Parts: sequence; C-alpha cells; structure tokens
Amino acid sequence: MKPTTSRLIFIDIIRAFAICMMLEGHFIDGLLADVYRDESNAFFATWHYIRGMTAPVFFTVSGFIFTYLLIKEQNPAKMGWNHVRVQKGVRRGINLIIIAYLLRANIFNLLTPGYFDMNVRQVDVLHCIGLSLLFLIAFYLMTYRRKSRLRMSLILLGSTFVAFFFEPIYSHLTYEYLPMAIANYFTKVNGSVFTIFPWFGYASLGGFMGFLFYKNREKPHLYRNTILWYLILGVIFLTFPYWLGKIADSQQLYSLQLIAHGDYLIKRIGNVLLFFALFMFLRRVITSVTLQKIGQNTLSVYIIHYILLYGSFTGFGLYRYFHHQLSPWQAVIGAILFIGVTLLITFLYISKEALIDAQIDRGKAKLYSFLRRMASYFVKQKPKNND
Repeated sequence: MKPTTSRLIFIDIIRAFAICMMLEGHFIDGLLADVYRDESNAFFATWHYIRGMTAPVFFTVSGFIFTYLLIKEQNPAKMGWNHVRVQKGVRRGINLIIIAYLLRANIFNLLTPGYFDMNVRQVDVLHCIGLSLLFLIAFYLMTYRRKSRLRMSLILLGSTFVAFFFEPIYSHLTYEYLPMAIANYFTKVNGSVFTIFPWFGYASLGGFMGFLFYKNREKPHLYRNTILWYLILGVIFLTFPYWLGKIADSQQLYSLQLIAHGDYLIKRIGNVLLFFALFMFLRRVITSVTLQKIGQNTLSVYIIHYILLYGSFTGFGLYRYFHHQLSPWQAVIGAILFIGVTLLITFLYISKEALIDAQIDRGKAKLYSFLRRMASYFVKQKPKNND
C-alpha cells in the first residue's frame, strides 16, 4: 500500500480488532461470576489489562482518521464550513450523542408515570466520541485560515497534555453546580461510565498523530519511520510512570506524585502506540476484506451488541439473565458465540441497509406529511377574531 492511498486500510483493520475486543470485553465483564474475578490469577489479570486497551484505541483511531480527512482538503473553496467532512462530522457527532441516549432508554420505564430512568442521563463511550468529533471540528475551524497548520497540531497535543497530566487533580470534582445531564459529562459520581475528560485526550492524541501522518505522507519510508517512532515512544510511555515516580519521590514533589500514581492514562498511550505500530507493520499481511468491512461499520456493531447484551429499549438482554453468573469456560465460549452472532446480524443488516434506509425515509416522509396536515388543520380551525 502506498503512503498516499486514499483509504488507510490498516485503520479499518485496527477498528475491526478493537470492536471485537470490545465485544468480548463487555460480554465477559458483564457475565463472568464475581468469584472468578481474581487479579492474582494470571489469565484474568492479563485479560483485564488487555480489555483496558479497547477504549483508548477507539478514541485514538477516531481522532486519527477524522483529523487526517479534515486536513486532507486543500481547496480553499471547500475548507471551513464548506468542508464536506465538517458538515458530515457535525451530523455524525450529534447523531452519536442522540444514539447513545436512545440505547440507554427503556421503553417500559419511560411509559411509567412519574418515572425517569437515571440510566438515560449517564454518559458512555458514544457520547464522548460524538462530543470529541465536535471538539476536533472546532479546533479545525479555529485554525484552518492560518498560513501554517502547525497551530492545530499544537492545540491537539496541548489538549492531550492537559487532559492526562491534570486528571488526578480534576477527577475529584463533582460539578454539583451544573445540571446533572451536563455534569455527567465531567464526573462519574452519578454513574457515568466515561467522561469527556480525560478521554478526549486520546481523540486529540489521535488527531495529532493523523496530522503528522498526513503532513509526512509523501516522505520516503513513511511507514518504517512511523513504526520505529511508535515503538520507541510506546516503550517510553509504558515506563514513564515508574521513572516519573522516582523523580517525584526523590524531590518530594506532590503534584508529580499524583501524576505518577494516576499512571493508567500515560501507560495506555504506550499501549496505543505499540498497537498502531503492530498493525502498521502487518498492513500488507492482514488485508482481509471482511475485517475491513467490520472496521467500516463499527457503529452498527456497537448498536447491535448493546441491544443484545444490555437490552436497549426493552430491558431484555443477556445482562438481565446472566449478570455475573457464568464460569470462565462458559464466559469464553459465550463471548466467541456472542461475537459471531453480533457480526452475523451486522452483516445481514449491511446487506439490507439500503432497503431499511428507504423504509425509514418513507416513514419519515409520511410522518412529516401527517404533521403538516395536522398543523394545517389546527390553523384552519383557529377561531377568527370578530373584533
């Protein structure tokens, strides 16, 4: 694959592997019995550590490809708000947030008088990815008129620095002065699974990586040099908390001690860089069209898995019946079957997507027509003022 290939196949492959890791991770985490969750067990500890890589990879790869496509457009007439990726990105970001809220809704709860499901207010990964895309677009719009695009890369890198290095300080804030629906984007005290900070840090990191990758796309040995840099930096970030902690302890610097002890974010940067390096290295080996198709339809996979596992809309999912009840072997076999079934349903949906979209469009057209008729009817029925 040439560096200038319009579609970066290795990105689709990374997303495919990441979504499969997410499927098995959510299944096992949700259904494995508590008695088997032993961090002293090498198998569970290894699985638990690998599972923690999924979200950082997802955020990073989303920021990477989105920023890469944003800065790829060089025609001044098609930049800024006229940029097709900006328009699509705004719609995509808003749609992800709406879908995220809908997936957490339970129809039966919503129909109960006086009841509001707190689960709906909680923020999850889709909320944060959607909001992250909107942030990336905002950074692009603030900097695209500049003669040098370097400013955008510095903002992206600075955002990562702030989000990660100050996380031990701001993570304890509860934001009680904000409405709960907004506060949930910043704190987990009300049950949110993800918060926009520090997780936007991975999206901005991916944006920075995508920016550099595009800027150096024509240089010889692009992939070789990128892989080497990712390997070197990956090892540095994996060991960063250790030597930073040594420095902090020797100098008795409390702020550095906080950063060193909250090391999971820094270590995950190392994991992400090594993950990217691996799939860049295997870009000519792993070229499966099926994997590419999975990587290009991760949202569909996510929605389908959420409905099957957590019972979106109805409350009837595997989580309801097998929550923390399976043995290790049952969980492993079940996870394999769950991945297979989810992907099978996804491919069936993809094959019928055009037909389904046409039906949805017809339904929308009928709904809008009905609403217009009703509005027109009420306008006609409005009593005239005899004065």
